[in-house]
Amino acid sequence: MEIAILSAMSDRVVETTHDLSGAKRRIVERLKRADTVTAPELATEFGLTDTAIRQHLEALEAAELVERCVGPATGRGRPPTHWRLTPGASVLFADRHADLTVELLTSIRSALGDEALEQVVRTRAERQLASYQVVLAGASTVTEKVQRLAELRSAEGYLAEASEVDGHLELVEHHCPIQSAADHCGGLCSAELDLFQRALGPDVSVAREQHLLDGGQRCAYHITLR
Repeated sequence: MEIAILSAMSDRVVETTHDLSGAKRRIVERLKRADTVTAPELATEFGLTDTAIRQHLEALEAAELVERCVGPATGRGRPPTHWRLTPGASVLFADRHADLTVELLTSIRSALGDEALEQVVRTRAERQLASYQVVLAGASTVTEKVQRLAELRSAEGYLAEASEVDGHLELVEHHCPIQSAADHCGGLCSAELDLFQRALGPDVSVAREQHLLDGGQRCAYHITLR
């Protein structure tokens, strides 16, 4: 499925962030400060040869961190090749989304109270349910539904997988990308369990067997036919 492909591409990008040499890191940071830059411009700025710069750029391109684009014409002949960062390169830079989410949850609770916070969580869950139902609608069996749900969750960063064990289905999430928020708002986890139940439909029963916030190493869900 397309979602699984996108998730795999994201995984490859994340793996490369730990392997950037000093020169590649400098190139990425330079491109972050500019719309586009040519290889000769980078070579002059860094005191490297055009060949060395192009090798670094091609390696970054293979890692899906930079891409080529056509720059403005500077005279006769073909315009020079310019380079820019891809959207996937954002993983290389500091991200405070988790801190901001916690701050927003705390602010909503302080300013508007617990009921307002619960309404925000419910609204989020309804939006998730609507998007999940579109993808799960084409599944012909419960097994296929759970597999598609695992792919959706993996695309959201949960490292989820579906399996069949002793005659029942299991959905396991090995990572929680919103754990900091869930630590401050238990309603997120309650809404998640209800979300799975509603997305998979009334023919199944969903029970949480392991929970990260209760000391488990993962979140695991036991799914059985009613």
